[in-house]
Order: sequence, then structure tokens, then C-alpha cells
Amino acid sequence: SSASSVNSFKDGSSMASPKKRKNNNKQSTQTNKKNKKNQTLSDVQKLGQQLLSNRAHINNLPLLINILNPTSFSPPEFILESILSIQSFFTPLVHDLPSSSAKPTEDPESVYKIWLRSKFDEFVQFLIELSVCSTLYEEALREVVVDTLMECVKVGNAGKFHSSVYHKLIHKMVYSIEEADTLLDLLVSKYFKYIDVCYFTYISLEKLIRPLAAKQRSGTPAYRSESADSEKESPAGASGQLLVRNIHNVLSKIPPFQLGEKTEFEMWNASGVFTKDSKTETKKSKGTEEKHGKVKQSGNDAPSSAIISKKMKLKFSKAWMAFLTLSLPIDVYKEVLVTLHQAVIPYLSNPKLLSDFLTESYNIGGVISVMALSSLFILMTEHGLEYPNLYVKLYALLQPSIFIAKHRAKFFELLDSCLKSPLLPAYLAASFAKKLSRLALTVPPSGSLVIVALIHNLLRRHPSINFLVHQEEKDQTAKDDTSTKPGIDHFNNEETDLSKTKAMRSSLWEIDTLRHHYCPPVSRFVLSLENDLTVRSKTTEVAVKDFSSGSYATIFRDEMRRRVKQVPLAFYKAIPTSLFSESDFGGWTFQSEEQKQ
Repeated sequence: SSASSVNSFKDGSSMASPKKRKNNNKQSTQTNKKNKKNQTLSDVQKLGQQLLSNRAHINNLPLLINILNPTSFSPPEFILESILSIQSFFTPLVHDLPSSSAKPTEDPESVYKIWLRSKFDEFVQFLIELSVCSTLYEEALREVVVDTLMECVKVGNAGKFHSSVYHKLIHKMVYSIEEADTLLDLLVSKYFKYIDVCYFTYISLEKLIRPLAAKQRSGTPAYRSESADSEKESPAGASGQLLVRNIHNVLSKIPPFQLGEKTEFEMWNASGVFTKDSKTETKKSKGTEEKHGKVKQSGNDAPSSAIISKKMKLKFSKAWMAFLTLSLPIDVYKEVLVTLHQAVIPYLSNPKLLSDFLTESYNIGGVISVMALSSLFILMTEHGLEYPNLYVKLYALLQPSIFIAKHRAKFFELLDSCLKSPLLPAYLAASFAKKLSRLALTVPPSGSLVIVALIHNLLRRHPSINFLVHQEEKDQTAKDDTSTKPGIDHFNNEETDLSKTKAMRSSLWEIDTLRHHYCPPVSRFVLSLENDLTVRSKTTEVAVKDFSSGSYATIFRDEMRRRVKQVPLAFYKAIPTSLFSESDFGGWTFQSEEQKQ
């Protein structure tokens, strides 16, 4: 029967020679256009029933697949019926189909299966096109398309995860202009919970990013496909900044994988994805897997959670490090810097790989440096990164504009943490204290509160600079030198070298002026510096985070909540007859116009 089926294909358009196939295709398209208007849903259902009932109706398969062609603009109900029929046909056969690169032999059965594989690949390709098709207005139908496509990914490679099909799907989604977010939301909601789907997503993204980064460095437009066998992208596809944004959206929406030996991972296809390690490691972990149920096993070679975590870290690191080599749009660049310390660093196989990216970002200055500080601080404190210029750059960031920046709260908390070490030299702590006190003269009241809190902690942690609270001018021999005259502040506010600021010869006179600040919370808070901060047992550090995100609105709300015990009242023993009395101006006499005459 198979031989007769193959012979029937040879006579038809699907198995004809190239010249005959072109003629047959032209004829079939013409007949399809004529018959499309007369075709009904019952006709499509009949084609599917015949295909599933008897192998003699195998020619119905190309007709059903052609309905899925996005250029045919078939009605949604036709597409749905065709998908269900074709999926039901291929499900029991796909395990036995040869690979897409297999060459036919003289055996008719081999020719038949290779032809079926070509039709299966065509079916998958149309599904990929439909998944990002802007004319597919019914989202329920798009979900069916994606579900069917993921079923093909699950079993389309002899029962294993079909990574090449999944890579084409990710490629199409990333290069899509309109429907990338819609398709991504479907994947996130239904399939990114599977660890193997996330694993191959990282692999696909890295394959897309590497040639894109090379094209950016060479100045070549980055809208064409990176491989010869994948589909060609036209300039109408996503390119430039939109392409980078699409890649970042996919990377940022992949849920973080849990680390640990007792982690349970759920897989879309658990056969052969993480089992490339030695059999001895697998046998050692097998008993533990069965006992705790960490990974759903499909065979004897069940991987351990440690192996999965290790491989996931490796692919995660490659994808993110490749992405950070791209020329990022400024909005994506800022978003990456803000989330890097929480969403990326904990899952990297070697976090020190980020050192170049972070130090370059930190050296830019301004708000970019503020955003990079969190991740850089983690690398220094938890991963042993050495960055000698940290305090020099941190000192340069202390400008009035930082007190109105969007991420000022995190910056002030990190500034307090960076100045916490008791091993800091006295000149460095004094320079920061003096720089902050000078800024207190020009910043808003909320900034003054943060400054007082930071200086309070500095004086308490570093007793060697407590003399800055009150330092009297020493006797000078050179009387003609204007720099040694009383009342001259030796501190150089413009100096960038912390060892040359002369902060050790100055005092915190700016803080004393805050005692008369027009804003009552500031003047009250300054009184905390009058305590002897050298006695650590009687004082405690101030939580900078309580003041770091302050503003006029927060100060006003706090003042409105305060309970005032004593309310000042205007009281006069006698009704005043004038606005001012003579006692208000001692030593002065005033005459009215009548007295002058």
C-alpha cells in the first residue's frame, strides 16, 4: 500500500520533477483561487476526516497545509480545523520520521517518510508565520497555534526537544515588529515555567545576539538572518533599537531559576536535555531524585538538580554577557543597570565577568554611575572585585543634582554602606564629611536631612575626625599669607584628589548654620550632632533609608502628623494702639507730623 501511495505522489504535484512541479503549482494555485470562494467549513472537515481515515487520501495533506499559509488569508475557522486535522495526522507518525536533512533512497517507504518530513516542516513553518501574523486577530486562535507549535517542539525530533524549530520561533518573535509582545506573553504564561524551555531560550538568544553584535561593530545593518538555512529577514523586520528591545524583553521576562540541590524543576520534554554528563554522576543522583522528587523522571538517566542548575547558569551567563556587548538604547541601558544586581548577578556562573561593563558604566558619571553603583558594590563586597577608583568616582558624584535624582534613595544607602568600613583613612572620611556639609547649604531640606544622617554616622564610625565638629584656628607665623587668616576655610571644594582637599584643616561650620534652618525638621535633627558621638555605647547609627527618599511632600506630611503640645499665642495685657511700641526701638525717638509743627 505504501508503494502505491508513493507512486500516486509521483504522479501529483508534491512528488513531481521541478519543471512539472512549477506547472502543477501554478495550476493548483489557480484552482485554489477559484475554489476558495466555494469552499466551506464542511469541505475542510471532510478533507481532514478523509486524511485521518485512509492513507489513500494523503493528497489532502498539502491542501490542508495550504490553508495555513498566511498569504492565503483563510478564515479563522478553516485554520483551526486544518490545524486539528494535521496535528492528529502527524502525532502518531512524527516519532518515526527521518530528519529534515535525510536523503531519499530507492525504498518507496523511505521516499514516503522523507516527503512526510518535508510536509511536517512546511506545517511547522506556517505555524511560526501564523504565531506572529498581524492579521490573526483572534487571540484564542493564536494560542492554539502556539500550543500546536510547542507540541511539535516537544516531540518533533524523534521524541526529543526540537531545538531548531524552537530557535526559528524565537528568531521570528524577536524580529517581529507588531506581535512580538503578544507571542512573548503567551510563552511566559504557559511555557517559561519549564526549565528546558528556558534553557533553549537562552541558547537561541545567544545565537541571535552574537552575529548581531558583530554586525553592530562592523556597521552592517542588523536585520538579516545569521544563518543560511534560516528564514531571510527583510528590512521591514525589526532592526536596530527595536531589535535590541525585543531581545531584552525576552531576557528580562524569563523567570529566574531557583538554585539548590533540593530544587524541583518542571520540564516540557524531560528526555535527553540535561543528560549529557557521565552515567556515574546520574546513577549517584538517581536514588536521591526518586526519594525527594526533584525532577520528573522519564527514564533511567534522570539528571540531578545540581547538574541542571550548573548548565542553566552557563547558558544564562552566555546569553546575558552576549547581550551586554550590544549597543543598548539609553532606556534599555538604564533598565539593565537598575535590575542587574538582583536579576542577573546571583545567577551568573562568574559574576566578575561583569566588571568591565560595570566599571565603564560607573566611569560615565551622572545618573548612569548611580545606577551602576549597586551592582559594582556587590561585586566588590561579595565577589572580591578590586576597584581602587571607587571612592574617587563616588566623591565626584556628590553634586546638588544627585539630591533630586530618581534613584537617589538607593545611592545614599550605598554611599552609607561604602563609608562604613573602619579601615578608611581619616583624610578620606573627612573629605566626604566636609563635601556633604558644604552641599547642605544649597540642597533642599530633604537633602539636608540625609546629609545630617550621613555625617552623624561618619563621626560615630570614625572618631579620628570628630575634631571637625569644633576646630579652633591655630596660631600662624606667616601673617601676610591670606590663607592663614582667621575665618578662612582651607577646604578646597573643587579638588578631586581626596588627599589634597585639606578637609583635615577645616571644620563642619556649615552644619552649625543648619541649627537656624528655616525648616523645623532640619534644625531639630541637627541637635543630634551635639551628643558625644565618640561614646558608641550611648549612641546609635541613624538609618539613612528613613531619610533617603524624602521630599517636600514627605516633610509636610510628617509635620502634619506631629502633635504639638504648646501652641504659641499672642497675648496683650492692654489693647495695642499702634503697630510698634517705643520699647521696640531703644534709644530712638519718633515724632509725629503734629509734634513737628
